[in-house]
Formats: sequence, structure tokens, C-alpha cells
Amino acid sequence: MEINRPEVVAQVAAAFEAYERALVDNDVNAMNALFWDTPETVRYGIAEVQLGGAAIRAWRETCEPVPRSRQLHRTVVTTFGDAYATVSTEFTSDATPLLGRQMQTWARLDTGWKIVAAHVSLIEPPQEKA
Repeated sequence: MEINRPEVVAQVAAAFEAYERALVDNDVNAMNALFWDTPETVRYGIAEVQLGGAAIRAWRETCEPVPRSRQLHRTVVTTFGDAYATVSTEFTSDATPLLGRQMQTWARLDTGWKIVAAHVSLIEPPQEKA
């Protein structure tokens, strides 16, 4: 299996960037379109759990939009062959002093690259070492 083929990394990075734009713009339809719409899809949020595409869509209809000040840090795209990838990133915003972490598992399906699992969490920022 070939890891990080440049053209596959570019495809996944573009899909991730489309998701990030939709997230910041609160484009619910675009966000929903990028998640795999099946009962097997899982999203662990900061204070909630959605099991299945229907639960993710229902939650998106009522959740608070992310702050427009959201900024990504240290995003890592790793691809495995041409059909599976992970994207990990950290994020900050003016809404909280906490450090956000986000991980997504992406799969290339017949309908394109889709998020099949996601996890979002907040932690205290690590202390700088002296």
C-alpha cells in the first residue's frame, strides 16, 4: 500500500478544506454532504455523540455555529492507498482559551471522499517548556 501519494493527499486536502469552509460559513447542507450518510457513521463532539448520518444531520440543525475566528494549526493529512485517509488538526478561536483538536477518517466512496468518523475535543493548551 502506498502512503501519501501526492495526488491522493491533494484530493483529501481539498475535501477537508471544503468541509472547513462549510463549517466556518455554517453551510449545513455542504457539511452534511461531506459526511457518509449511513448508520455506521460516528461523530464524537465536544459534549455530545452522534451515531449515524441521521443523528449527525439532526444535530447540525440545532448546534451553535463555530466562531468565524476559528484558525487551524498543525493539520496533518495522511493517505493510505487511494481510498482511505485521516486528517488531524488543532484549532483555536476567540470563543475559548482552550485548544481544539479534530480528527476525521475519510474514505473514497462511489460518491467521492466522505467523512466516515470524526472526533472533536477541547483541552487546556499545553504549557510551553522552558
